[in-house]
Amino acid sequence: MAQSSAPNTSGERQPVKVSIVYCAACGYEPQTLALTSALMHAFTYDLAGIELIPWEEGAFDVVINGDLVHSMYREGGFPEHETIIQAVRDRLKG
Repeated sequence: MAQSSAPNTSGERQPVKVSIVYCAACGYEPQTLALTSALMHAFTYDLAGIELIPWEEGAFDVVINGDLVHSMYREGGFPEHETIIQAVRDRLKG
């Protein structure tokens, strides 16, 4: 089923895209995959996609629909899964 790119006026949820930029050199794959799994289980049909971007320099950033919602540099550490899940829920509400 094709998704419409037109603005949503019917009250239906529009899928969101999540991007996770992670430091591959630092070995952050387990945290990346754990967050990806949590998102997939929480939002079976409401995600347009989850993009995993290997990076370097200690990065672990989470972007939802183009908005940076977590940065290891800014907040320090890895995000709690529920924090990211709630950020996705907020965007699904519009």
